Amino acid sequence: MKNNNIKLMQGNEAVVEGAIAAGMRFYGGYPITPSTEVAEGSAQKLPRVGGKFIQMEDEIGGMAATIGAALTGVKAMTATSGPGFSLKQENIGYAAMAEIPCVIVNVQRHGPSTGLPTSPSQGDVMQAKWGTHGDHPIIAISPGSVKEAFDLTVRCFNLAEKYRTPVILLMDEIVGHMREGIRIPDASEIEIIDRKKPADNDNDYLAYKVEEGECVPPMAGFGDGHRYHVTGLVHDESGFPVNSNAVADKLCTRLMTKIEDNIDDIVTYEELYMEDAEIVVLAYGGTARSAKSAVKKAREKGLKVGMFRPITIWPFPEKQVKDFAQKAKGIIVAELNYGQLVLEVERVVKGTSDIFHIGKVDGDIITPDEILSKIEEVI
Repeated sequence: MKNNNIKLMQGNEAVVEGAIAAGMRFYGGYPITPSTEVAEGSAQKLPRVGGKFIQMEDEIGGMAATIGAALTGVKAMTATSGPGFSLKQENIGYAAMAEIPCVIVNVQRHGPSTGLPTSPSQGDVMQAKWGTHGDHPIIAISPGSVKEAFDLTVRCFNLAEKYRTPVILLMDEIVGHMREGIRIPDASEIEIIDRKKPADNDNDYLAYKVEEGECVPPMAGFGDGHRYHVTGLVHDESGFPVNSNAVADKLCTRLMTKIEDNIDDIVTYEELYMEDAEIVVLAYGGTARSAKSAVKKAREKGLKVGMFRPITIWPFPEKQVKDFAQKAKGIIVAELNYGQLVLEVERVVKGTSDIFHIGKVDGDIITPDEILSKIEEVI
């Protein structure tokens, strides 16, 4: 029998609840609007479950502390927004290279620079993928409701642990500060994935040796008895730096393919009225709520319009977008920026369908009527 633990909750609060349910026992960060409630909630609730909270001197320190905690074997998270996300980029790259599982919450706000701190935006989509230097894997997931803020935070931790990689919960201020009633599931209803660890008696343990049939090596926690080296330099199976072209190629290729080879496990999305859609509205995060309303209004007018919502932003759901682009006459990409994910849609579609963009950079939301007007303009 399901519980009736219904709570009126803000998106940022739901992130904290989901993180603790997933097993988060460390938070390191620096408060910044509109993500501050994630830090406040973590400071309040982590001590109750035996976890630790630390406010660092800045966002760089917050990301570094999160990585350090993850290396000791605990599930760790940080949260930020706008300029704080920029400051974390170098250490996100370090976590990707050293394969340190952690979750970074970015509640996007208007920018660039300090922009409009309390206004929504989806301007960090490309930064989430390309913000740190070099070829590296990244997973970014965008919730569209308070319930999803809970559920997808759990999923972020699971993916981080499963693939030993930093995972970004790419929220926007709309969802972060929205309040909705959600049912908090029992622990027994939540799938939890923990990182694979080496056996205590594995005296031949090599920190970066991948067993046959696996895509990531088991990860010992510092203090558990295994000694190993961690570096952002190219390293061999022992973890120590090497200057070998062959090792560099093998390592960097594996970092990418451990994500690319598991796209079907990582990518999730939502479809609405797609069966006969001549026009598809592609939207994500808080903007998808306006898109859904606009599509329903269009259907009431007899227009064959559907909606596709990528929940996983990175890796991008290429296969799904290619499939519906073969049937649709046009795709409208609605997003709170000057045109970011629309570039990815154009790259994938390759001219098989007309692409239109509706964006906004004034700090306000895109309304359902604005999307409906665009639908009626292009159909």
